Amino acid sequence: MVSALERLKNAPVLIIGDMVADVYLDGTIARISREAPVLVLEQREERVVAGGAANVANNAATLGGRSYAVGVCGMDAGADALCAVLGENAVDTAGLVRDAVRPTITKTRIIAGGRATVSQQIVRVDREWHTPLAAAVEECLLTEIMRLLPQVRAVVLSDYGSGTVTERVRRTVIDAAHAAGIPSIVDARYDILSYAGVGYVKQNDAELAAALGRELRSAADIHAAGRELLARLSADGVLITRGADGMTLFLADGSATDIPVSDHSEIFDVSGAGDTCVAVMALALAAGVDPVTAARLSNTASGIAVRKRGTATVAWAELQAALTAEGDAHAHS
Repeated sequence: MVSALERLKNAPVLIIGDMVADVYLDGTIARISREAPVLVLEQREERVVAGGAANVANNAATLGGRSYAVGVCGMDAGADALCAVLGENAVDTAGLVRDAVRPTITKTRIIAGGRATVSQQIVRVDREWHTPLAAAVEECLLTEIMRLLPQVRAVVLSDYGSGTVTERVRRTVIDAAHAAGIPSIVDARYDILSYAGVGYVKQNDAELAAALGRELRSAADIHAAGRELLARLSADGVLITRGADGMTLFLADGSATDIPVSDHSEIFDVSGAGDTCVAVMALALAAGVDPVTAARLSNTASGIAVRKRGTATVAWAELQAALTAEGDAHAHS
């Protein structure tokens, strides 16, 4: 596993999808307002971190890969902050299309705490757009995708349902990846069945249940559903993340590999763990690592991500340390 990790360095990957600025406003509870029965917070700090597809791109970079991002953002402070955050990790943001008509997708989390209380999220404010992309913006996206595809060894479609991954973008990417002989991987919150022909699929168990329209109550149900999704999309592989039950990878050769959770220590925050999972999977496949080993690497990386608060990235050295610790644990067991 550690030798496979070494191959991730400089693996070039393209991440296409809904670029999100995750804003964290931290405040100290000062008093109750006189105007209404609400808390008054004194703002301590405001942080912007990469969310959505931007978090996948950021993780691909911190894990040692060469990361190229393609998506749509506005002509606003949110976009500037997002580009700055990605730039710190050397993500290539030249493929981000700026659209004056649309604000950058932002998800602002208000975090409150007092001297004697634990800080916690009290409200989230989302700013999104729900109208289709303008034809000219979609053309710009497709131009950037076709410019960058020859430079990479894997491509990710990170579809949070905010409209960046249009039908044309989807089909163009899947067909171009096929033609180039490089792996494609999709992580889509909704409408996964429209990704027929994609190389690899990453879904959590709840998304899988929603896609197939039935409850998955047992491991046997998940295995049946995973195989069904694989067949319906004619994919090379389907990776289902199952929370405390780890992951299961279904491959076109008929195999199903259950991968248990790598670390059972406390989970702080699951937000962004799926992005880390996809980033590692894409990097490993880009580097020519076999899919089962790629999934094991992504499982360990996700285990690191869930132990961090907020939308987080995982560094190459952190993953190396975790894999070394796992190897030592197996050697002594």
